Amino acid sequence: MRLQDFWERMREVFGPLTDSYARDHVMSDLGGRTVMQALGDGVAVKDIWGAVARDRDLPYF
Repeated sequence: MRLQDFWERMREVFGPLTDSYARDHVMSDLGGRTVMQALGDGVAVKDIWGAVARDRDLPYF
């Protein structure tokens, strides 16, 4: 998954709350990190999307 595709999916799901969710929401599936921290740590984008999808009970699409 490309980073651009990831952000498009995030905007589809979270709309105007995308930045806040990515910056503030800590997920156990990301090792206690936020999306932004995981990206900064080099976690694969597809793995981050998988964590978001599980966290919000979304289809992986």
